[in-house]
Amino acid sequence: MFTKPHLQLNRATDITAELLNKMNITCLILDVDNTLCLKKGKIILDGVMNWLEKMQNDGIKLIILSNAKPKRMEGIAKNFGLPFVGLGGKPLTFGYRRAAKRMGESIKNCAIVGDQLLTDILGGNLAGCKTILVCPVELESSFGFKIKRGIERKLLKKYNLKCDF
Repeated sequence: MFTKPHLQLNRATDITAELLNKMNITCLILDVDNTLCLKKGKIILDGVMNWLEKMQNDGIKLIILSNAKPKRMEGIAKNFGLPFVGLGGKPLTFGYRRAAKRMGESIKNCAIVGDQLLTDILGGNLAGCKTILVCPVELESSFGFKIKRGIERKLLKKYNLKCDF
């Protein structure tokens, strides 16, 4: 059950510092696309900037982890004012471990926040961090994503979780 998240919420902005403290999480590793923004970083989701600021003010460390090339991630991460790890290789574990190390945290005190069971959640569970699934805001149209989302729908049903996509 490496694809089952520890927690499922509608949006990243539903995460609170109180919730993270109960889970002994001091660092969030954040996916970008369909988690913080849309259109490959061009549209930041409502409330995200205020939420990021609140998390940091509450002492939560934040870092972006993406499979995208560092050149693409530089501008996006700069818009958010956050450090990043590009070419993360999700669901392989090295990107998660690199993100935790960069933040000076144990992987056990980190949680990945992402919208995909087969990359974000699978990789986070394999790496040994907590996993928080958020519902995708917009469905991708490529053939590969359609197949992946079809598999994810079946897994969500199996785990008795609900995301409308």
